[in-house]
Amino acid sequence: MSATDLSSEAPSPEKAAASRPRAQVISQAWMELGPGVAPLSNGSGRPLARTLKLILDPLVIRPVQNPALAGGSLTESAAAELRARIRAAGSELSAASSWFLELKAARRRLRITDGNPQEKYFQRCYELARTAGAPSDGADAVAAEVVAEIAQASGDSLLAHMRRILADEEHAARLGRELADAWDRRPEAAAPPPSPDAVAAALDASPAGAACAPFADLVDRAAGTASGRALGEEGAAHALGLTRHPIPPVPQLGETASKRDLPPPFDRSIFERLFAALSGGVPPELGVDAEGLLAEEIIRSARAWQLGEEESRVAMLLGTEASSALEQGGTVQSSAAHRLLAARWHREAYVRRALRMPDGLSGVPAPIIDDVRSVRRAYLRRLWVRLHGRELRDQGIEGADVWDVLDGVLRSVVMDQRQRLKTAMIRGAGAREATEAA
Repeated sequence: MSATDLSSEAPSPEKAAASRPRAQVISQAWMELGPGVAPLSNGSGRPLARTLKLILDPLVIRPVQNPALAGGSLTESAAAELRARIRAAGSELSAASSWFLELKAARRRLRITDGNPQEKYFQRCYELARTAGAPSDGADAVAAEVVAEIAQASGDSLLAHMRRILADEEHAARLGRELADAWDRRPEAAAPPPSPDAVAAALDASPAGAACAPFADLVDRAAGTASGRALGEEGAAHALGLTRHPIPPVPQLGETASKRDLPPPFDRSIFERLFAALSGGVPPELGVDAEGLLAEEIIRSARAWQLGEEESRVAMLLGTEASSALEQGGTVQSSAAHRLLAARWHREAYVRRALRMPDGLSGVPAPIIDDVRSVRRAYLRRLWVRLHGRELRDQGIEGADVWDVLDGVLRSVVMDQRQRLKTAMIRGAGAREATEAA
């Protein structure tokens, strides 16, 4: 079974005999390259997961342009082509490995500690290998320049400055007082809840790009702020996947963060919120210093939906309503946004299979089945993150943007789940092959 074909039909013996697990083909071809690619390899000599994700797939194999090389199992001819591509790139991969060692050394000299060096440098190392060949005289200066450029573009300097502020007792005490004061002064009164008809009008008009007037009406009525008031009720924010707690807690200031272990949005520290939004890059036009960003985030955390702009809160209101169409057995809604989100979701073969068949027979790994069944929570978490990031970049959101954001978040969730499914199935095929060989 491939990641793109989840039908229940079993492959014929002829097809099974003629296929090769893609992961095995890649590993064998990689190990033929020898010790020159050791910095991009794991302990067993196979390519690191990030080597596959950041270099081999997008830059060497290019499965989008070569779909025959994308499946979990390959025909003999496709396997031969895949091996040939990796072998042909051998000198460049060896040079990229050497550049990676140079960039890591420069990183140590510059005392940069933020982020994973593989994530940050792998693709740049391959670019250097293609354009400059293997490192030679002056490589240390080139590496230092590249590392400094990446650090500036990815926000390392800004985030490091925030860490120093938060680690300083005097600064942290002052920011702690500002945080407590912001939460103590949260307004109790709010506008009346928006009418279902007004929300439905915006959702019905948004896919056609005609939501400007109904969206503006909701913003003028502070409908997003009013809807956020319900999140203070026990279990409300938890049910939407925005917190693990019955009631969202006052956030900590924090001074550390990890992309792998970020909690739900409302449980993140002030630093984790900024880290999640800025670790991928800081636009030059941001124009706000570390202290200013921390102060703004403290104020934002105490607002409705923990967002700073009413337009963002209205977008969360609309996303919360429209995403109800993603729930299994949910009430059928009449707006165009409901129908289109539901259609996109249920168009996915793995979604239909996970919802239709018993867990053990679906062929979809259990963690992804859980994700399918709780997709609304994942959707709303990602929507919040996207809106929060737009606020930090001063991009905002207007009525004409609403559908692009709502639909784009679901596409992002689907693509993430597809990739996880593909990876799980490739690993499964490799494990079965190893068992049979033993």
